[in-house]
Amino acid sequence: MRLYGNRLRLRVCGLCLIDEKLLMVRHRGIGPTDTFWCPPGGGPQYGETAYEALVREFHEETGLSIEVGELQFVNEFMQTPLHAMELFFDVQIVGGQLRQGFDPEMSADRQIITEVRLMTFDEIKSFPENEVHQLFRKCRSMDDVFHLKGYLKQ
Repeated sequence: MRLYGNRLRLRVCGLCLIDEKLLMVRHRGIGPTDTFWCPPGGGPQYGETAYEALVREFHEETGLSIEVGELQFVNEFMQTPLHAMELFFDVQIVGGQLRQGFDPEMSADRQIITEVRLMTFDEIKSFPENEVHQLFRKCRSMDDVFHLKGYLKQ
């Protein structure tokens, strides 16, 4: 929270579907239950394009190399003290090996990524709403996720 909280951040996120399962990353330190699942992504660095940032963040968090596709939607994430404008893109895997990644801004003993895995829509929806990204509240199926467009209102 000290590193990312109490300021507006830009985030880029990748929607990666493999065999009807969405690639998800579990973070600790977010929310009341210390568990938060969301698609891979993170913040661009100064001078880095959104596409470049997503390729880097995806590799850091999952070990996978991707090709970035179309911008699907924009989400404004607000869960005090976090506030982020999130750009969600379709992505396709072009290489690498799936693994639990890391956050280079954190020391080895303070990593916040605790798991990376493919999940069905039913698995995602089986978690309490506060443990998964709010975008899933707007969806009744995996197909709905890939039909979200524009700016998602809270």
